[in-house]
Amino acid sequence: PGDRIAYADGPLGAYAEMRLLPARHAVKLPPAVDFETAAALLLKGLTVQFLLERTCRPQPDESILWWAAAGGVGLLACQWARAAGIRLIGVVGSDAKATQARAAGAFATIVWPREDVVARVRELTAGAMLRVVYDSVGRDSFTTSLDCLAPFGLLVSFGNASGPVTGVDLGILARKGSLYLTRPTLATHLASRERLDAGAAALFQRVREGALQVHIGQRWPLREAAAAHRALAARQTVGASLLLP
Repeated sequence: PGDRIAYADGPLGAYAEMRLLPARHAVKLPPAVDFETAAALLLKGLTVQFLLERTCRPQPDESILWWAAAGGVGLLACQWARAAGIRLIGVVGSDAKATQARAAGAFATIVWPREDVVARVRELTAGAMLRVVYDSVGRDSFTTSLDCLAPFGLLVSFGNASGPVTGVDLGILARKGSLYLTRPTLATHLASRERLDAGAAALFQRVREGALQVHIGQRWPLREAAAAHRALAARQTVGASLLLP
């Protein structure tokens, strides 16, 4: 009783002023993390943590591609990559979002669909292409992401912003260079208390070091949740979006 807590998984029910939550899903907040920061940080930050430290661990000076680099997850990924010495190439939807991503730590940005993503990756890597691509867009970017990989590269498809990837002919992985494909989810990585605690500890350590600054781009009162969804669907948001009771 009295602990300040937040959560990143568990039963649905966040669109409410009060709720019941299984204790296993609760993370105790450090004193330096306020509630708005926690709301904007925990789900997205733990996603970045498992993608960059568990799914695949890019090495310092390695280049990676990250779709939606100016979104809530993307801006945290830009900062995490900068702190780890990783050259993150961010795909964004506008020049304004490119500026946001570079300010957060992106090594370079690609404004899609105006720019040819594959050609820019080839240019930025001097033709070597990439060992890993992180794709949260899904259906519309799937083939492009594969084309950005070097032989034996890994595509980490972790979102479906444009719709899910379906009907995949696995032979495409062979034809494009014996590639690897994974579709991870945060719930699996938080399935045990030990994994949740370890991920949260790594995340809060980055915050204490000053490596992560949460960017809250939009706030809506809870009663205007529909407006928040419309803005998200129209790609009009930058950084995290909060619903406030």
